[in-house]
Amino acid sequence: MTRSIDWQPVTAADVEWAIGEFDRRGADDFYEHSGFRPTLAYDLHVAGKVYPPKAILGVAYEHATGEKLGPGDFEGGRAGAVTVLERLGFDIRHKG
Repeated sequence: MTRSIDWQPVTAADVEWAIGEFDRRGADDFYEHSGFRPTLAYDLHVAGKVYPPKAILGVAYEHATGEKLGPGDFEGGRAGAVTVLERLGFDIRHKG
């Protein structure tokens, strides 16, 4: 069940760190390590590459706070991860 998350501690630098982790680990290892899955509706676009917004934000939150979030802890779409990442200045696009 989703819960209310205080995203205030998460900065653009934390998101960039999580993106770096995705690039270093590769998708399969990143998903296995984080517990998240590939995105269904939205993509995070950075420097010509595409990333899963919810997974990236979840890992960024853990980097910022030390608290690990699971996929069921927060919304990934417009009501959750997408809005948070857009507020931090990231480019999120709906698939299709």
